[in-house]
Amino acid sequence: MNRTEYMVYILYSLTCDRYYVGQTKNMERRLEEHRTSHGRFTTRAKDWELVFLERKNTLEEAIDLEQTIKKGKSRRSIERYIRNARNEIAHV
Repeated sequence: MNRTEYMVYILYSLTCDRYYVGQTKNMERRLEEHRTSHGRFTTRAKDWELVFLERKNTLEEAIDLEQTIKKGKSRRSIERYIRNARNEIAHV
């Protein structure tokens, strides 16, 4: 992988029954940060699991997708996106 990739991800916590949407260049590091309380929202639980991942070529594309998912503002819209979008979670 020679080019820089940005990843838009969705995490789920069974403990608080919530989703979290974000973007990063390093998924392994970012997931560990969420699990070890390095974020405001994600400090509520330590059982965050990656349920969705989509790669983008530029930071702008990643931010646009992250914002599009967040604009849905509902659990139902996030779950619909997870079902219908191109999930690349197997290729992390």
